[in-house]
Amino acid sequence: MKKKKFMVSDYPSVEACLKAMEEEGYQPVRRNEKPVFQEIKGKKEPEISHQEIVFEAIKIEE
Repeated sequence: MKKKKFMVSDYPSVEACLKAMEEEGYQPVRRNEKPVFQEIKGKKEPEISHQEIVFEAIKIEE
């Protein structure tokens, strides 16, 4: 079973990422989200800049 990771940041939207996966013959099996932090001058705590979404997919066998 061949696995591949698709980053949503490489596409304009989540839907576009899922469509690209389907066109390449992959099916999503896992969705990982993790926050990306940004340091702000004058503040002790980092703030969340954005979420990074990564889909793990497997090749669809026909």
